[in-house]
Amino acid sequence: MRSDQSFLVRHADLIFAFKTFLAAALALIVALWIDLPRPYWAMATVYIASQPLAGATSSKAFYRVLGTLIGATVTVALVPNLVDAPELLCLAVALWVGLCLYLSLLDRSPRSYAFMLGGYTVALIGFPAVSDPGSIFDTALARVEEISLGIICATLVSTIVLPRSVAPAVTSRVNNWLSDARRLSQDVLAGRGDEPAHRAQRLRLATDANEIDALAGHLAYDPLADANAVRGLQALRLHMLMLLPLLASITDRIAALGDRLRACSPQLPRLLDDLRRWLSSSAGERQPAATLRTAIASLRPKLDAQSSWDQITAANLLMRLRELVDASEDCRALNRAIANDEDVSRLQLAFRPEASVAPARHRDHALALWSGAGAAIAILICCAFWIATGWVDGASAPMMAAVGCSFYAAQDDPAPSIRSFAWWSLASIVVVAVYLFAIIPGISKIEVLIAALAPTFILFGYLIARPQTAFAGLPLAVNSATLLALQSNYDADFATYANSAIAFLLGMAAAAVITRLARSVGAEWVARRLMKTNWTTLALTAERRGQNDRARFFGVMLDRLGLLVQRFAVIPEVDRRDVDSLTQLRVGLNIIDLRRARHELTPETLAAIDDMLDQLALASRAHVSGPLPEELLARIDGALAEALNEPDSEARKDALIGLIGIRRGLFPQASAYRPQSPNPWSLAA
Repeated sequence: MRSDQSFLVRHADLIFAFKTFLAAALALIVALWIDLPRPYWAMATVYIASQPLAGATSSKAFYRVLGTLIGATVTVALVPNLVDAPELLCLAVALWVGLCLYLSLLDRSPRSYAFMLGGYTVALIGFPAVSDPGSIFDTALARVEEISLGIICATLVSTIVLPRSVAPAVTSRVNNWLSDARRLSQDVLAGRGDEPAHRAQRLRLATDANEIDALAGHLAYDPLADANAVRGLQALRLHMLMLLPLLASITDRIAALGDRLRACSPQLPRLLDDLRRWLSSSAGERQPAATLRTAIASLRPKLDAQSSWDQITAANLLMRLRELVDASEDCRALNRAIANDEDVSRLQLAFRPEASVAPARHRDHALALWSGAGAAIAILICCAFWIATGWVDGASAPMMAAVGCSFYAAQDDPAPSIRSFAWWSLASIVVVAVYLFAIIPGISKIEVLIAALAPTFILFGYLIARPQTAFAGLPLAVNSATLLALQSNYDADFATYANSAIAFLLGMAAAAVITRLARSVGAEWVARRLMKTNWTTLALTAERRGQNDRARFFGVMLDRLGLLVQRFAVIPEVDRRDVDSLTQLRVGLNIIDLRRARHELTPETLAAIDDMLDQLALASRAHVSGPLPEELLARIDGALAEALNEPDSEARKDALIGLIGIRRGLFPQASAYRPQSPNPWSLAA
């Protein structure tokens, strides 16, 4: 069995290519058999919907059907009513495509595909139908049937013939992620976490966590995935995410203490060594986590108003070490439960992140609106050229403008990808011409036709399966299937084909040019915008006194971190520390820690914390780059002085965790905190 699985993994790309062609051939044969008007749409749909993993195919298939239904319904509503006013019809279609693209870019989940498809389907069905608006309902219905047939064939073959579930792929990625996180944790505890290589590793883990999150989004649609595994991976995801800021905070506290670590507590270095061994040991050799928790509790110093900064930092370090033990132990328990197909809801977990497991994502309304407007403008320009010239086959131009602008709108500069799509589309035009006018005329049986198509389309499927060539494989496969226009009777005409091909390329060229002029912004502009948005989110968190769902805040910030890591090379040097140290993320989580303490603190401490948060919000909103104002540091120290005067309690612990984390996150190079007596805010009150 293991050798069979190894064979499937080694040859997964080739297997996917054969499976996809099998599904495409099945869709074409059935479409011809039931006499659908455009059977080639069923074949093309297979290549659009098919993914190497069954869950990804199912999710894309579901949302493609949904998007097609929405687009077909809107087409039936628009075309008959506006066909006598072509300018108004073009405007309505352009605005609809722009709106759907806007919604798609905001969603950024598998569901976003339905929005995008619901938009450009109107262009694909509506523009060619303006010459015969009376048949629009039949055309739209046929389009839904053809696409549904292609999706059914793709899904059946994906789940029946050598299926590959998403769950093992996610589990494998999770295990690798946890292994890398374990090694990073050991380096952090050894005092090497602040080295450039380890900061880069932390950023890679953040990016990998986002990729795992995106892959896990298909689990709900995977018929092969076990329900316990799905729930377990969702719970494990939150613990994985919380490890990153924990490790960043521990790195910072160890670096802050430096050589004074042993002076704070002679047993602290030994505790760090014990933790390193515990993290690296196997289940049978590992000492109980309770032993480490007891050791951590015994080393925590009693803090008062005159405690030194080193004592305060050491106490904060011990609190974070306790959280690291809890989170690591829970990750092991969850991973073990997933492997044994156990119900994770029955586990007694020590570290419980707040909130639900629903992922939160960054949304840039302005950029999404800008992209939607660019698509609308490209469609309108193509429509104006089509109407002005009276070009019979000119409908292909606005159709392809809608498709090109929609496919690549999520990129910083979509124009190069649209150009690449156009060049590979040109290659598919040449391939199709060879088939239409040299090979297919001599074929009279469907079996021979399938055999003739097999080498080319299996190659296209192989290119789609490999990430480094998918950008070429998809336009080759989809455009070749569409331009072949295979039907029951052969009626290819070179002049008609050439005319359609020119209109096809003109639409892609218009999409590239208009996108270049109206939408391309560059990676540096996007990175600066993301950094500014992070500071704005931090300001909102401070203004709301941490009244944010912890997991939601973390999800949004981690999502942006993944987007920033992709553009790390163009981030100004002065801002890179904020990114690789997870500054805004850590500070925001510490503000949320302060929220837990609010109801049990004295009015004086609460007033000092609120005053500090107000100043933090103002500084964050005004922040562009460089150092923050020293006045904010003074407010943090004032709140810290008040918190140290509080009686020993959980509220005091949460307040100290939050304030020390905010101070170290925003002012890592500041001189040590000095006890304040008397407190200036108390006197002012």
